[in-house]
Amino acid sequence: MGRIRVLIADDHAIVRDGLRLLLETADDLDVVGEAADGAEAVAQVESTGPDVVLMDLRMPHLDGIEATGQVRARFPQTEVVVLTTYGDDLLLRALRAGARGYLLKDTARDALFDTIRAAAQGRSLLTGDVLERVLSARLSEASPSDETPTEGQGMPTVVLTPREHDVLLLAAEGLRTRDIGRRLGIGERTVKSHLASIYLKLDVPSRAAAVARAAQMGLLR
Repeated sequence: MGRIRVLIADDHAIVRDGLRLLLETADDLDVVGEAADGAEAVAQVESTGPDVVLMDLRMPHLDGIEATGQVRARFPQTEVVVLTTYGDDLLLRALRAGARGYLLKDTARDALFDTIRAAAQGRSLLTGDVLERVLSARLSEASPSDETPTEGQGMPTVVLTPREHDVLLLAAEGLRTRDIGRRLGIGERTVKSHLASIYLKLDVPSRAAAVARAAQMGLLR
């Protein structure tokens, strides 16, 4: 794709300045705007039409999670990457609101750039430690009395993208990551990103669990 348009949303001017300088070192990233709070971020998305928003979570007037939800609902062509100092307590909420990536502010420059690029392509590039945190958070949410609902009895609605559905169907056939990529004409890393997104949406920790839950929900028909 061409150059990626990025909006920076953070309530600290010094952080916005630093991020702008950092992003300007990348040949394919353009900063098209800045926002000091969540409400301003939503307005800036409407006026500037960025490909990706770098979104802080704790901001005045409208926090980053609410802003993320509004951006994804109103402007589905714009992706959101969370960049924050806060860890596990807000991780699941941000991803459920529609964020494509979740990074801490001490992340390496290349990881930041790669996550922005992946988000611009509609991919979720979640690092291994973030995936571990997602699983840990899901396990901590579960209680011993939790029961797996049967189809039609309180089963949550899950919406997969067409590509995620293709990946899931091939995974259900038993294809390996490499073979799924070859069949769909995409790289192994992209397949893994789609699988990570599927795990998150289905609230499962593994491929086998995803296939089992998808079958239970009627997603493999």
